[in-house]
Amino acid sequence: MDFSLFVQGIVIGLTLAVPVGPIALICIHRTVSDGRLHGILSGMGVATSDSFYAAITVLGLTFISGVIISQQYLFRFLAGIVLILVGIRIFMSVPLCVSIKTVHETYLKDYLSMVAIAIANPLTLIFFLIMLPGFGIVIDCTSFVSAAEFVAGVFFGSTVWWIILCGAIGSVRTHLGGETLRLINRVSGLLISCCGAGMLILLIMTRGQFG
Repeated sequence: MDFSLFVQGIVIGLTLAVPVGPIALICIHRTVSDGRLHGILSGMGVATSDSFYAAITVLGLTFISGVIISQQYLFRFLAGIVLILVGIRIFMSVPLCVSIKTVHETYLKDYLSMVAIAIANPLTLIFFLIMLPGFGIVIDCTSFVSAAEFVAGVFFGSTVWWIILCGAIGSVRTHLGGETLRLINRVSGLLISCCGAGMLILLIMTRGQFG
């Protein structure tokens, strides 16, 4: 095993996961609303999406990457719509402690929904295509085993971050009052919807650049 490939994958996974964007806000909201395990499983869905795009890049699957990039306008449009809808739902949701409904989404649904949302953002693939040339040893690796080591590192690095983040937030959620939870819902929902709207506005402004 080339341990350096695994370590480079961890670095890339952390680089993707640490910035707080709309997807991270969804995971944070689920942690606050439903518990740390819901947030962690949601984060692992994001890590799976990152690993998928990492695999496409390092294995040189040019046909798949070509299709995704050529249709990135559609993917980003759908991602923008989904973020707006998710943000509205979160904004309108009633915190668990003041809500009659106490049924959570299943762990599997948390995981799969975040896989779908994250994988609809082809910017992750573009990130890999831009960043990985700096890791020549990774790009030069054409064997499945070498690629698997790097992709495993990406998944591990991203997952560790979600465990740390959601675990820490989950530890304090029981100390948050109803008004605080309601404010978190309002702010996170508004930010997520604004990110989705911003994505759509940017697409409209740059429409001519996409096929």
